[in-house]
Amino acid sequence: MLRSPYVLAALADAALPRVQPRSVVALPTRVTDKYQQARVESSDGQPWTVRVSRNAAAAAAAEQAGSFTRLLAKRVPFAVPVAEGRMTLADRNLVTVAPQLPGDPMVWRGLTGGSREAIEVGRALAALHDVDPRVADEVGVPSYDCDGYRSRRLAILDRAAGTGLVPSALLARWERALEEVSLWRFPTCVTHGPLEGHDVFWGSDKVCAIASWENAAVCDPADDFAALWVLAPSEAFDTVLESYSAVRTEAPDKHLERRIRLSAELQRITVLLDAVAADDDALIDRRAAALRRLNEQTSGDESLMPAPPRRSRAVTADQLDELAGEDSVDVDSASPEPDVRDDDFAATDAVTTDARTTDTSAEDEQHLRDDDTVEMQIKRDPKN
Repeated sequence: MLRSPYVLAALADAALPRVQPRSVVALPTRVTDKYQQARVESSDGQPWTVRVSRNAAAAAAAEQAGSFTRLLAKRVPFAVPVAEGRMTLADRNLVTVAPQLPGDPMVWRGLTGGSREAIEVGRALAALHDVDPRVADEVGVPSYDCDGYRSRRLAILDRAAGTGLVPSALLARWERALEEVSLWRFPTCVTHGPLEGHDVFWGSDKVCAIASWENAAVCDPADDFAALWVLAPSEAFDTVLESYSAVRTEAPDKHLERRIRLSAELQRITVLLDAVAADDDALIDRRAAALRRLNEQTSGDESLMPAPPRRSRAVTADQLDELAGEDSVDVDSASPEPDVRDDDFAATDAVTTDARTTDTSAEDEQHLRDDDTVEMQIKRDPKN
C-alpha cells in the first residue's frame, strides 16, 4: 500500500527533524517499484528527497546503497544521493532523507547524435566504470568476475524458463549467447545497473548527478547501457559509446555492444519476474506478450553472436597460375584483404550496431520496466 504525500513528509520530519516540511510533492510510483519517493521543501526553502522502501529486501538494498554512495561521492565527477537522515520503521522499511540532487532528469529519447548531452553521458559512464572496484568491496556491494556474472545470468534465465511464459526460441537465443565464451572475456567494473533517463540529471552543460544506486555491482559494463540502447536514437547511442570509449582508462572489449543488446533483451525477463513476484496478472500478461513480440522480431537474427572468421575459398594450383597471369600481382607486396570483422569493430573497438530497438509506444519516455510495447527492429548487416 502506498503512503500519502503527507505521511511521507511526516516521515521526513521524523528522520531529519531540521527539515520541518513546508510542502510536499509525491513522485510517480509503479506497481513493481521498490521505493516510494517525494520531494519535500523545508521551512528554509531547501529541497529534499524522502525515499521509503516498500519491503524489507528493498530496505536492505537501500542501506547498502547508502553506504556505497558515501564512498562513491568522493570518486566521481557528479553528485550522488547521500542521506543526511534515516529511520527504520516498525515494518522494517527504511526511510532516507537526502538533499535533492541538482539538475533536471534527462530523457533518453531526446538525445541527439553528436550532442553535448550524449557526449557527457558517455564521459560520466566512463568515470564510473574507472572507479576502483575495491571501493564497492568495502561495503559489500555484489562483485562478480565475467564468468561468475555469466553464470548468474544463466541462473536468472532458468528462473524465467520456469514460468513457462518465455518462448523457447528466445530462451535458446539467449542461452547460446551466454554460452559463447568469447563474448564473456572482459574486465568487470563498478556499475550502476540499467541507467534510465530519470535517474540521470543534467545541469551546467554536464551530467551533474545520478540517482538510484540500489542495483550497483561490480559486473558487466554493458548493463549500464541497456536502457540507453532501447530508448535513445541510434545516432545518439553511437555518440555515447564513442565518447565513453575515448575516455575510458581501459579500452572497452570488442564485444561490449553485443552484450549491451543482450542485456537490453534480458531486461525483458527481469521485468517479467518482477511482475510474477508482484502477482499482478494484467502486468504478467503484458510482459509475456512483449516477449512473444520480441520472439517474432528476432526470428533468424544472429546479431548477438560474434561474426564467424572469414574462410578463404580453396584454389587449385592451375587456378593460381591462371589468376597470376590475369592480375600480375606481387603477392608479397599486396595488402591483405581485410577480415570481415574489421568492419564490425570500429576504431574504438566497439561492434557496429546491426540491431536497434525503437520505442514507439508513447510520447513521453516511460520507465524501461513499464515500457512493454517496445518494438525490436532488426537490421541485418549483409557482412554478417
